[in-house]
Amino acid sequence: MTGQVASEAVPYLDIASPEFAMNSEAVRDARSASWYARTNYGIGVLRYKEVTELLKHASLNQGSAKWPDHHGVHSGVFYDWWAKNLLVLEGDEHDRIRRLLNPAFSPGVARRLEPEFAAIAAELIADMTAKQARGEQVEFVADFSEPFATRALCAMMGLPHEHWPFIASRANTVGYALSVTIKEDIARVDVAVQELYDFVEQLIEERRADPGDDMVSTLLQVSSQDGDTLSGEELRNALVLMLFGGMDTTRNQLGLVLQTFMRNPEQWELLAERPKELTRPALEEALRVNPTTRWVTREANEDFEFNGLHIAKGTTVHLFTMSSGTDPEAYPDPDIDIQIPSRKQHHTFGGGIHKCLGHYIARADMSVALPMLAQAITDVSCPGGDEWLPDSGNHGPVKLPIDFTVR
Repeated sequence: MTGQVASEAVPYLDIASPEFAMNSEAVRDARSASWYARTNYGIGVLRYKEVTELLKHASLNQGSAKWPDHHGVHSGVFYDWWAKNLLVLEGDEHDRIRRLLNPAFSPGVARRLEPEFAAIAAELIADMTAKQARGEQVEFVADFSEPFATRALCAMMGLPHEHWPFIASRANTVGYALSVTIKEDIARVDVAVQELYDFVEQLIEERRADPGDDMVSTLLQVSSQDGDTLSGEELRNALVLMLFGGMDTTRNQLGLVLQTFMRNPEQWELLAERPKELTRPALEEALRVNPTTRWVTREANEDFEFNGLHIAKGTTVHLFTMSSGTDPEAYPDPDIDIQIPSRKQHHTFGGGIHKCLGHYIARADMSVALPMLAQAITDVSCPGGDEWLPDSGNHGPVKLPIDFTVR
């Protein structure tokens, strides 16, 4: 292996270790030593400049397609769904499906949903403050981030909100497929994917019979200029992906946003005082320093040279988005500061042709929830008892008890 640094100086990170953490001195030291590290699974790219360039590099494909096969899963409901979802498709097929899905995820759709997002947040915040007034422990994931994320999905899809516990439960189960324990969990994952398929099939039939002003109706009606439309299978697959990805990432990210501001209470107070001015930079700063997606994965589709390093076809390339978001070369003052006028664009939502399709919606619902939380509660802290997903891949709180003072 060659590169800008001698082979023996290239750091090694054991990203399969249960002790590995993206937010660690080991990763920061590796970033100081080199733009990349060797890992158990290919290479990890550590710095902002190289992550930015490789996100759009023509010699890299999305790298998650072979995840089930790498862990001994070669068939089943999840396997078939995973092989055909937008996350792993490439080329013309990817471009076509993404083009047809785009109208349901536009900035205009996001803005139209903001009043519903606000109503959901207000109800959940009122429930949290009432719970604390009764002397009960508030648990942020169960009491806010999970119901908010899932009910926001219900608003997008025109669903009655009583469906949210079913969606959250099945999406949580599907999430086990993204763990290294996928083979042990695949039976229950397959059941959950099938139940989501059955759910969206019924939803599609209802919207065909009675269209509304919702995402599913939009996708049923949309067609490209040449008359192309999503097939029934493509629509079902996409809706299952939305139910899983939309809940999972927003729930995790809201917990991480709150963690970030618990560590920076003076920034929380600034946001509460100036929400109109500071909501957007507050959210972007939290996404930059503490993203739920700690890295995105690519795979080399050919041999190529990059920065003096030969990367062979088939090599897994992890782009460490969290490490790139605090790289001092790109962010000379990397700590969170919501009053800095502008920052380089972080890569929490990926980049290139595989940039997260739902980033406008995700930004919209979190931008509604964040200032409402800041204006409602202060002195936020965790008394202990919190549980977290591993600090790699996709990260976030499983349980986050909080204490706070009502403003």
